[in-house]
Amino acid sequence: MKEKLDKNSKNKINNNNDSNNKLIREKSPYLLQHASNPVNWYPWGEEAFEKAKDEDKPIFLSIGYSTCHWCHVMEKESFENERVAQLLNKSFISIKVDREERPDIDNIYMSVCQALTGRGGWPLTILMTPEKKPFYAATYIPRESRYGIPGMLEIIPAVSNLWNNKRQELINSAESIISAVSSFEKKDEENKVDHTEISEKMLEDTFDQLYRNFDDQYAGFGRAPKFPTPHHLAFLLRYWKRTRNPNALEMVERTLDSMRMGGIYDQIGFGFHRYSTDRKWLVPHFEKMLYDQAMMVIVLAETYQSTGNVEYRNTAKEILTYLKRDMLSPEGVFYSAEDADSEGEEGKFYLWTAAEIENILGEDAPLVEKIFNIKNEGNFAEEHTKALTGKNIPHLTENRKISFDGKTEDGKDVEDIIENARKELFRIRDKRVHPSKDDKILTDWNGLTIAALCKASQAFVDNEYAEMATKTADFFINEMTDGNGKMKHRYREGEAAIDAFLEDYAFFIYGLMELYQTTFKTKYLEQALKLNSYVISHFYDHENGGFFHTSDEAEELIFRSKEVYDGAIPSGNSICIMNLLNLAKITGDTHAEELAHKTLQSFASKVSDAPIGYTQFMSAIYIALNESAEIVIVGEKETADTKNIIRFINERFIPEKIILLKSTSEDERISEIATYTRDMKAESGKTTVHICQDHNCKLPSIDMEKIKEQIEKIAQL
Repeated sequence: MKEKLDKNSKNKINNNNDSNNKLIREKSPYLLQHASNPVNWYPWGEEAFEKAKDEDKPIFLSIGYSTCHWCHVMEKESFENERVAQLLNKSFISIKVDREERPDIDNIYMSVCQALTGRGGWPLTILMTPEKKPFYAATYIPRESRYGIPGMLEIIPAVSNLWNNKRQELINSAESIISAVSSFEKKDEENKVDHTEISEKMLEDTFDQLYRNFDDQYAGFGRAPKFPTPHHLAFLLRYWKRTRNPNALEMVERTLDSMRMGGIYDQIGFGFHRYSTDRKWLVPHFEKMLYDQAMMVIVLAETYQSTGNVEYRNTAKEILTYLKRDMLSPEGVFYSAEDADSEGEEGKFYLWTAAEIENILGEDAPLVEKIFNIKNEGNFAEEHTKALTGKNIPHLTENRKISFDGKTEDGKDVEDIIENARKELFRIRDKRVHPSKDDKILTDWNGLTIAALCKASQAFVDNEYAEMATKTADFFINEMTDGNGKMKHRYREGEAAIDAFLEDYAFFIYGLMELYQTTFKTKYLEQALKLNSYVISHFYDHENGGFFHTSDEAEELIFRSKEVYDGAIPSGNSICIMNLLNLAKITGDTHAEELAHKTLQSFASKVSDAPIGYTQFMSAIYIALNESAEIVIVGEKETADTKNIIRFINERFIPEKIILLKSTSEDERISEIATYTRDMKAESGKTTVHICQDHNCKLPSIDMEKIKEQIEKIAQL
């Protein structure tokens, strides 16, 4: 049976009708998880802040997300505890925020936490005035003090005492914190903006940092924990293409291979878990996030284009199988995440004992146990004692296709045995209690998924992925976007809500541009241009360059931030730069190119200090520095020559390319968008290709072999 997070929450709520908890009215699965707590939670909004002012109480702000393991721990330990709840209800107005619904709030107060404590993470705990000014920040807080860490039962009375007796000290502290954090946000604009040149050296420095951080034994970067960070790999692919440095491609391939064989990959049901808690990629934090799947598909498709290694194609297709099977909504859009926990235990759904494997698979069990490293003592340790539990995380130590030279002693095909066993284990596992699913639908993560589906469709010549991407994009255009280009961030249970943030626009525009270059339906390119104009009008900092995280119409918080750090997902600014540069190529609009370069320059000094934290930004610099490649195909989409040349292009890794298709039905619309194509015509009624490279256009040609030679040269540059 599968758990439904919202149904579980409603069942709890029905047993707690006397609570003053306001979260019952919310749509967020995370907030609904807390709707039965004895804490009198409020969602973020004026009601809570007015209540705090009326009752003269400070705010207890708790930020997390539905699949966050330590958020669950803190809920069970503290927020479900009557003593803690009584103290909070007496002394604070408590507010719960889903960071995935309100990344603007999370972004601001995470900056505060990092400035005060030197670290960040979730759950994020902020104590602040009714005017939203923070005076204390922490992440997870235990219920009772331990190991020198103050607990909830000690912190709440202490802060209440300060609020009642030394309030001015808290207010002064809050003012100092805001001043320090907001000034830090602005320092690059004021002091460094003109001192760093956008140059080849920035790419070299980024590669050098990645090379020094590469784990030569187990691949990936750093030690533990290890995250997939696909944008690191995407940058290395671009650096390899530009320099042909074999080390760059080797780091990509070794990392992809190690992750695919490790426990971070769900060997039975497919898809990547959030991160590996150890250096070897063995023990994951078991949650699965939509954005990780999307970005991994993108980099796997690009690596397949670069190498021709079918293992990367196969892994990408497996991930997409998982998304279609488990994460696709009836509307044709994608849910956000699956939890790490089931039945109160992290990873329980994914773990196996040797006895279970043997009982299910019979005579095939010894081979399967050898391939997937299943041991009687297990390989999964108890979190605190580190003692082995007898449970196993299936993982590979070598490519399963080469095990035993592909054959068993009696001549059976190893791959057939393993695949049949995997399917049987999946069938049995599917009967277990599933981790809960965060079924809210987010614009930004779906934008990345559209791009991933399109990259897969292009690289693997699979129209099913293009059809899925089309359905997803149409939903967001029809249900989440108004006539002026204003989008919403979240959809759940028929409700589109929360004004979109920079990442929503940036990632969705990226997806639309890939969708155009997959389907060649001009309406998607037109929509991308419309949304890009909205972003420039409402998010761009025309004085200093760069894009704000929130629009000029958004709720006013303690300051308005601009983010460029490429963390778990790329920053909105990094993707916006890429979009601007590519749209400039498509339209010939030099203004878009100027905005891109001003944005690059506005962050140049900041990113050059530690480029390993800004690898998507560096991929945008790659586009800015690399010779452009605009390919205009004049012909009908379904003719053999047109399909043949598009396929030839898509088989190759050419990240700087832009493809436009001028068919009879789309001719006028494309000519209006890209005026330089107006006089490009088909010669003798045949598919004709016009290639422009680095601001120089070659003569149009109908000779497909010569065209392929030109494209091959571009791919080799």
